[in-house]
Amino acid sequence: MKTSVAVLTLSLLYLGMAEVQQRDHRAEEGNSTEIPTIKPACLCAGDITGSQKNSCQLVVMLRELEAKLKNTEKHLEDLRGEVQACRGKVAFGATIGNVGNVGPFNVATTVTYKNVFANTGSYNPATGIFTAPVRGIYYFSFSGHHQSTRTMALQLMKNGVHMVSVWNHAAGNHHETVTNGMTLQLEVGDHVYVRLLGNTWVYDNSDNHSTFTGHLLFPL
Repeated sequence: MKTSVAVLTLSLLYLGMAEVQQRDHRAEEGNSTEIPTIKPACLCAGDITGSQKNSCQLVVMLRELEAKLKNTEKHLEDLRGEVQACRGKVAFGATIGNVGNVGPFNVATTVTYKNVFANTGSYNPATGIFTAPVRGIYYFSFSGHHQSTRTMALQLMKNGVHMVSVWNHAAGNHHETVTNGMTLQLEVGDHVYVRLLGNTWVYDNSDNHSTFTGHLLFPL
């Protein structure tokens, strides 16, 4: 938009230079009502002098600047296309890793899924937090494995607000896995993560039972 305004400004300046040349011709020809035809930039070659020559040189410079601005505008459009293509490349997938039991803790704790399978850069395995790089619709899924001698409770969080959960209450002594997922609308900078509730636990090993994944469905 700014480039288009600049091009329009140059066009107006060009018209202004044309008007100056017309006035100069009229001044030389007295009261003649005929408006002479304005010659192209070749007038600067030698058949005019003084203010007319300076005006003609300015027109040439403005034409060159206009051409450069049009090239710049095209380059910016190409860059916008590249940025738009990159906007759709947001995805990650990770597991807790070969750590055994995580928890129980006295308070709710963010789970860090440190074993990363794929990450385009928006997920931080050190904190377990995904940060939305663009406004859009995203899909997230998470799963948890545990030994059912103790309850497991995981919550999908968005900016500190609980979205959806998985629960598996204590029931005997079995190895069990539960999973859930949800589509969310995110703004730039929104945080999504999984939280382990207090006094519950989750388990993972080299088989990668407990997962956290997400990807951009489409930008808005």
